[in-house]
Amino acid sequence: MTNITWTWWSWNLIGDLRGMLQYEFVRNAFEAGTIIAVLAGIVSYLVVLRRSSFASHALGHIGFSGAAGAVLFAVNPFYGLLVATTVSGSGIALLGQKASHRDVEIGTILAFSLALGLLFLAFYNGYATEAYSILFGEIVGISNAEVTLTLESSIPILIVLGLVYRQLLFASLDEEVADAKGMHTLLLGWIFMMALAVAISIAVTIIGVLLIFALTVTPAAIAIRLAKRPLYAVILAVLIALFATWAGIFIGFYEVEPTSFFIVTIVFAIYVVVRSIPLMVRLKNWTAATVRRAPIPERARPAAPSVDSVPPALRTEGPSAASVEADAS
Repeated sequence: MTNITWTWWSWNLIGDLRGMLQYEFVRNAFEAGTIIAVLAGIVSYLVVLRRSSFASHALGHIGFSGAAGAVLFAVNPFYGLLVATTVSGSGIALLGQKASHRDVEIGTILAFSLALGLLFLAFYNGYATEAYSILFGEIVGISNAEVTLTLESSIPILIVLGLVYRQLLFASLDEEVADAKGMHTLLLGWIFMMALAVAISIAVTIIGVLLIFALTVTPAAIAIRLAKRPLYAVILAVLIALFATWAGIFIGFYEVEPTSFFIVTIVFAIYVVVRSIPLMVRLKNWTAATVRRAPIPERARPAAPSVDSVPPALRTEGPSAASVEADAS
């Protein structure tokens, strides 16, 4: 990358994109980013519905411990990341139907996993570059083999989600009614946690553990405010994740800052704009209502004429004191 002489993009974005795609690492980044954005966009809608944002955050950090353990035993960090997230996801799912609300148990597992990851790094002789890169993501460093691994890991999850998505969506909206109808809510919860674990394991390679919310929560948080129907919300969440990922890679090609920073910034900017629209509407309505309730000032009335301003011919004299006494007598 040091021999490349790009400076800034031009108004011909299509031409710039063609020039970027000449490099293999850029093609790998776009391919892996597309796969991850589609998977994360679909899973993120379920994360928001099931109120499992903290669980997704915890799985990302737990996956870092698994990656550190894999580096210690000279194994590909992705496999350690995947094993740690799937095992922890199974444990969270087995906590019960209300596992998404059991923050104490999830936080306890998270603390122990982080301590375990620290222990693995302490035992490792050298600088665990591959493990530390998982914290912030390194999409421009993805190889062809890792793109293939990403695709092979995503396809089974997408197939399983396609088969049970309606049941999983119903159980996410009203778990008690789904349980009363005889649906296997515990199994559906486990399938959801496995999909989330795989999505996080793959998304970490792009944005890192510390920024995992950008693709596993925020796209759906935006889509739910713009679309009422679940299908439209899922499609919109996928499109937002795709746009942020593609735009982040495009901008990151010309900048020295990490690509994950641009991906997260774009998603955050969209979220702020979407959240600001209702606030602006409320402010406008409040201003209009305040103006309507304000008292209308009365029109200025002419002052009553004084005695001196009345002409002498029109003046009338009141009764004198002498005449009043005479009438009284």
